[in-house]
Amino acid sequence: MCGIFAYIGNRPAVNVIISGLKKLEYRGYDSIGISTLEDTLFTYKCVGKVSEMQDTIADKHLVGTIGIGHTRWATHGEPTEINAHPHLDESSKFSIVHNGIIENYMVLKKELETEGIKFLSQTDSEVIPHLIAKNYKITKNLEKAFLKTIAVLEGAYAICLISEYEPDKIFAVRKGSPLIIGVGKDECFCSSDISPILKHTKQILYLDENEYAILTKDHLDVKDFQGNLLPKELTKSAINIEDVSKGSYDFFMMKEIHEQPESIIRTIEDRCLVETGEVMLHSINVSFNQLLSINRIVITACGTSLHAGLVGEFFLEKFAQIPVEVEYAAEFRYRNPIIDSKTLVLAISQSGETADTLAAVAEAKSKGALVIAICNVQGSTITREANGVIYTKAGLEIGVASTKAFTAQITALYMFTIYMARIKWLISKETRKHLIKQLYNIPSLIKEIFLSEDHIYKIACKYYKYDHFLYLGRGIGFPVALEGALKMKEISYIHAEGYSAAEMKHGPIALIDENMPVVVIALKGRSYEKILSNIAEVKARKGQVIAIATKGDISILEKVDDVIYIPDTEEELTAILAVVPLQLLAYYAAVLRGCHVDQPRNLAKSVTVE
Repeated sequence: MCGIFAYIGNRPAVNVIISGLKKLEYRGYDSIGISTLEDTLFTYKCVGKVSEMQDTIADKHLVGTIGIGHTRWATHGEPTEINAHPHLDESSKFSIVHNGIIENYMVLKKELETEGIKFLSQTDSEVIPHLIAKNYKITKNLEKAFLKTIAVLEGAYAICLISEYEPDKIFAVRKGSPLIIGVGKDECFCSSDISPILKHTKQILYLDENEYAILTKDHLDVKDFQGNLLPKELTKSAINIEDVSKGSYDFFMMKEIHEQPESIIRTIEDRCLVETGEVMLHSINVSFNQLLSINRIVITACGTSLHAGLVGEFFLEKFAQIPVEVEYAAEFRYRNPIIDSKTLVLAISQSGETADTLAAVAEAKSKGALVIAICNVQGSTITREANGVIYTKAGLEIGVASTKAFTAQITALYMFTIYMARIKWLISKETRKHLIKQLYNIPSLIKEIFLSEDHIYKIACKYYKYDHFLYLGRGIGFPVALEGALKMKEISYIHAEGYSAAEMKHGPIALIDENMPVVVIALKGRSYEKILSNIAEVKARKGQVIAIATKGDISILEKVDDVIYIPDTEEELTAILAVVPLQLLAYYAAVLRGCHVDQPRNLAKSVTVE
């Protein structure tokens, strides 16, 4: 969840690293540090933002052309300067930055302490430089010392190391936490995310599990944990530098909300054919016979991706007529799930690096299940671990609160549903053509919703000072309610909960009074009359109701306090449209409350540690 950025080349490293760390701020962090190497190591750390570090080193005249940087999100130990990375050994000859968790650090720390090593921080990461220093005394070789160290580390980690003993090299290793290498002209970069690298080069290499790299300014070696050189090829990133710029928007989140029509078009174009009613998903890499043998689907994910999975459950059970369960990845991995070779596991992750979802994939594969990933990032771990993949083409998503990735995931699930129903001969060609045509209409309907932004802003102005919100929905509106509540709590810090409206009388109704605004997904469909009854129950208890309603539904105006209309569409696709005003409502509430929308407190974009 932290951010690593390292550089080696001909330029002053600190300038490049500061720029890189700024691109990683969206991941969430509470402290920052940099080490650069001239004749000796210089290390600077502080609690706070990258800009504060920039001020700290402004007059230091640091000209070293190799360095490592880190933004820390506290796990072991409070956010303090001492606990911030980089961490050094006692001689200050070795400096490391680390993402992940070293699970056996207490055992390693006690062993080192018995040998007289004194620790400064409360972190698990500090054992790493001390171990490297200890092993270097034995081997007199930095690569061997590095290998001996990682051999005893248990848990997940991405580590970068620089040392005075080999001042022209960066050592980088990846196990369970992502690391990406960029190669430019006479310079190399290493980062936990691709976004800081794109400014400098599009020549990219994704380190695989249990691999380490040795970077010099003009060379790159990648090896396995036995020290064997691995043949690797660079790939050219398809991500544009414009994707990492806010453009005219104040926050990335608003930019990404407005990018949803284009991201959906990219996800469906060339794969959904209205003329023939066909969906082509070549990258799933799974035969028709394999899919026809499936008798059950398990969707596993975390957070927003889980909510997309709940929407997908409606699609698949209705059209593909196959039982579907949706599982929290963090729970799935720790029990003994009953799955076998006739189970298809759909693993959904925007980043492809979500620790719990990756562990769920490993668990599913160990039991013989077929795994297809739905992912936004090519080359990410989940796309390599799964049997096949359906790529969402949402483009780089910087805002911590996911928006365009969510609607692209629903789009991918809708496409997969049509694909499955087609090979099972469950829906006619005409029905498929109709469903695909309706999907192609969605981007223009989202743009229609954007015409109501001023109205949504006024509603946010009315309610943003409230401390609690309730979100209710039925059927496919239930996961939309969950997602709307998540967006509100993530970025505005308003306590918000989503429930099935059918469950209201089983507890949540006790919370309703004049101080509890209730957002209700009240769209035309088979649950509409039931939802109206739920609204009446809320109003009877003096609750204020904001309804997401179908355009043209005039009668609802007299039943609620405020209405946000969305265009009419296929019932299954209403989830994509209904979530857009909820994203905007949360955004405006957060801005009005003075929150940093793109960097909500205590949150990170990708949860890459448990």
